[in-house]
Amino acid sequence: MADGYRVGVDIGGTFTDVVLLGPDGTLRTKKVLSTPGDYSRGVVAGILELLGDTGVTPASVTKVVHATTVASNAVLEGKGSSCCLLTTAGFRDVLELRRLRIPVMYELQYEKPRPLVPRRLRYEIPERSGPRGEEWAELDESAVRRAAERARDEGVAAVAISFLHAYANPAHERRAAEIVREVVGHDVYITCSSEILAEIREYERTSTAVVNAYVGPVVRRYIRSLESSLVAAGFTAPIQIMQSSGGLMSAEAAIRKPAHLVESGPAAGVVACAYLARATGIPNLISLDMGGTTAKAAILEDGRPVKTSEYEVGAGINLSSRLVKGGGHAIRLPFIDLSEIGAGGGSLVSVDELGIMHVGPESAGSQPGPACYGQGGDRPTLTDALVVLGYLNPEYLAG
Repeated sequence: MADGYRVGVDIGGTFTDVVLLGPDGTLRTKKVLSTPGDYSRGVVAGILELLGDTGVTPASVTKVVHATTVASNAVLEGKGSSCCLLTTAGFRDVLELRRLRIPVMYELQYEKPRPLVPRRLRYEIPERSGPRGEEWAELDESAVRRAAERARDEGVAAVAISFLHAYANPAHERRAAEIVREVVGHDVYITCSSEILAEIREYERTSTAVVNAYVGPVVRRYIRSLESSLVAAGFTAPIQIMQSSGGLMSAEAAIRKPAHLVESGPAAGVVACAYLARATGIPNLISLDMGGTTAKAAILEDGRPVKTSEYEVGAGINLSSRLVKGGGHAIRLPFIDLSEIGAGGGSLVSVDELGIMHVGPESAGSQPGPACYGQGGDRPTLTDALVVLGYLNPEYLAG
């Protein structure tokens, strides 16, 4: 093993876990409450507490590996950034039309997930490219400028651009992005579909670009804050971020393509489970990762996670059947195949006007947390229910 200490950090909506791996292979751990106002504060505080316990200095750390649920929680809880969409004239409603598939067959009352971009913020731009990249109609730059001005006036934080057949010819998207940048300035996050997914299939490409834009400002703000906080604390090691596929990417790459981080935290848990599967000689497993905000499940076959290139945030596992998809927001990128729901230990329980009980997706988080924490929370959560029912004993293990 290389000299120096390595730090691993897994941040969720409620708890942040820190692991310190020494040059000799020794492991030390720490669990602290997450800080939703600025998640980087919880990360740095957890790392410094653990280093303080072990007498290790920040300068001795040679690598920081990080898994996070910041992106997925933003989508599942509907707390991403205000986003608009520029699309080819006639394709404004592709996010509404989606595919014909639905997760519940014969459910006539089924309601599709609400698009991340409301219809009033979807702007049609006259332009057209053919499937081989030939230009059929010039880009109407004045229409792009008008749309950008409307977006600026609406105060959007992110812009997604998805033109028909841009995978074959991205010139119109790139020029539109330049015009939008001139109008809205450098603080607004811009995503071109041809940059995040240069592949055929209009709905999947548009949806992937929208998800990337929707979480982009949230992820950028978080990573920049984390980098500056670590530098201020004396760390010089580079940050590597866990991807949804189980691989790693640099902080800069994560800021450019945050859609790759949507299942960052859950993917790290499945990778760890795969290691345990091989170490224990139990090759076929179901992993379950329940946090304070979400719960995730995955399948391991022959000691390896099942992977997919078609994923839906907030929907069932892709392996089940292609015929019952449509329950989440589509992303066409490499993913560990996961089933995820917005229900965790801190998920708020509510009763609607019909007397029907609902769990999540909003979470009490770490501040104020469940009512049983005694930190001022006054709304019931799953954890509170478990305490009242006696399933969680405050005086015993995990209590």
